[in-house]
Amino acid sequence: MTNHITSAGQAATEATLFSDQSWFDPIEDAVRAQVRGFIEAMLEAELDRSLRRQRYKRKRPEPDPESSPEEADARPAVGHRHGHRKRTLLGSFGPVDLRVPRARLNAGDGGTHEWKSQSLQSYQRRTRQVEALIAGAYLSGTNTRRVKRALGALFKGAVGKDVVSRAWRKVQTDWEAWGKRDLSGEPIVRLILDGTVVRTRVDRKSTSISLLVALGVRADGQKILLAVDDMGGESEASWRAFLDNLSARGLRQPEFVIVDGAPGLEKALAGLWPNAPVQRCTVHKHRNLLAHAPEKLHDEISADYSDLIYAKSAKEVMAKRRLFIAKWRLKHRPVADSFEEAGDRLFTFLRLPAEQWKSARTTNAIERLHEEFKRRIKTQTLLPSTKTAAMLFWALMASGQITMRKIDGWETMPRGVAQAIDLAA
Repeated sequence: MTNHITSAGQAATEATLFSDQSWFDPIEDAVRAQVRGFIEAMLEAELDRSLRRQRYKRKRPEPDPESSPEEADARPAVGHRHGHRKRTLLGSFGPVDLRVPRARLNAGDGGTHEWKSQSLQSYQRRTRQVEALIAGAYLSGTNTRRVKRALGALFKGAVGKDVVSRAWRKVQTDWEAWGKRDLSGEPIVRLILDGTVVRTRVDRKSTSISLLVALGVRADGQKILLAVDDMGGESEASWRAFLDNLSARGLRQPEFVIVDGAPGLEKALAGLWPNAPVQRCTVHKHRNLLAHAPEKLHDEISADYSDLIYAKSAKEVMAKRRLFIAKWRLKHRPVADSFEEAGDRLFTFLRLPAEQWKSARTTNAIERLHEEFKRRIKTQTLLPSTKTAAMLFWALMASGQITMRKIDGWETMPRGVAQAIDLAA
């Protein structure tokens, strides 16, 4: 009897919980009202700047040529308002009905033209964050109906199949434009190259593919994603085609290149930019050393290697390099051979100011992007296609869901890369 009463009570509670009235959230409703007011105030302020006067203010006369800069800035209005239009904008805050101001601006030929807001574009019905959310859900392997069901409650039915399709097409258009954009104006001084493996569907079968990724570092130290694409693997031909595309789009030879040590990539770089200083990733080489030794030696190898790589001066690094080789030639020759295989390219970072060594020794900047990308897609057994895998990587960056900061030691970037030094000395 008690169990029956308890079950009945739970059912009544759930019925109340999921009723329309129970789902009303006064906090969400209040926030949405504030958002509406903020957006409308932002649009009104933008129009005030375009008209050069606030609403209900009289037109100002032409300033005197001999007036002060403050007075000269008080130029006459360049148009007039004429009412508002209604627009509905879908954002992460849900759908909001707006009153968008209208105005006519004076034209040079004596006529007028319609004022257009730069904040709220013509025909824009969704914020970029919402478009990224919709496209991200679609790119992750679901379909339009599932996206509609998943986001319908959040956006109060404002996301239908047609909205998902339009958002997808817009993202696809933006992706294609981004992949073709001119890079000649980008002040790229450092290039980081690496690949990552993801599972995707190819010919209805689950297949592992390699996404090739290029990350650039501008002269001010800011990292920027330059390209991400599936080139069929990480062979020399694949990397060369990838790099040729960057070069054709205007990317100049960088001052410093960081790679993971893949033979195909190093050969492709040598063919395109034979004089570019190349740094082998010290983390990848550490993994190589451990793979050449039994587990009982791993701790000792790691301690010696870290002591060498993280030494405080170039002179100390070189001294410990010779000691490392001498020791492991006697103790376990395959470790010494693997270490020597990298040659001087493992120490190219010494040509940079010491403040940049941390960011220049490894491909960690890209590795962190790979980890974040895989964390976002781990709920998907596999992605629907190779194209959507690359697009999703880009979309997470373009939407701001993954952000990048400046490299460590960016303040010393103007000092550039030193001439080659005798690393064997």
